[in-house]
Amino acid sequence: MTTVPTSKKINPEPIRDPDSDHLLTPQNCAIAFIDYQEGQYATVGSASREEINLGVVTLAQLARAYEIPTVVTTVAVGMGVHKPTVDEITRELPGITEIDRTGVNSWEDADFRAAIVATGRKKIVMAGLWTEVCLAFPTLDMLLEGYEIYPVIDAAGGVSAVTHHAAIDRMLQAGAQPITSLAFGCELMRNWARSDADRYRTIINDYFRRKREAGQSAGDLFS
Repeated sequence: MTTVPTSKKINPEPIRDPDSDHLLTPQNCAIAFIDYQEGQYATVGSASREEINLGVVTLAQLARAYEIPTVVTTVAVGMGVHKPTVDEITRELPGITEIDRTGVNSWEDADFRAAIVATGRKKIVMAGLWTEVCLAFPTLDMLLEGYEIYPVIDAAGGVSAVTHHAAIDRMLQAGAQPITSLAFGCELMRNWARSDADRYRTIINDYFRRKREAGQSAGDLFS
């Protein structure tokens, strides 16, 4: 006969070592945003701008709330070809310095590489436009150099659904570990009874608010 506990659980489980945990924690990962620029959004066909922003804005909010080392890079701003990172993201990351490049592969840019190395982290959560180039290329290179790469799939977009999913398959076969923005938040927060769980409650409720305003069904489930 199974005995059902009658006492309420209100205390969090013990916290695992956040530095050595095999799962993502605020202490063992860094985040990279690649090429969230007007020109890139305009050519994405795998998802709408609103759908991508649901994920990428959440990712930026998580970076700020959990004080995770963050790198933001753009392409061809200095060349006069593209505009800087869109306001939706930069307003969530005040004071961030953008690293501009000329090449499509961020890992081939010395400043981007230096910024990643400076974080001291080997687990890199990464999102970008387009999935098949600006996200996939550095992912493949960094995996070969011993990094663990976590592409944030709901914050990325490709020229078409075919190219987006082909890039995911390519990264997966190379050893990347795809995640989504809300799942990443749960991995950081880990337990609703922790004293800092309100950081994630605020973010997840904002996600569903934005989703509702975009015409999709959702509600404030975590108040």
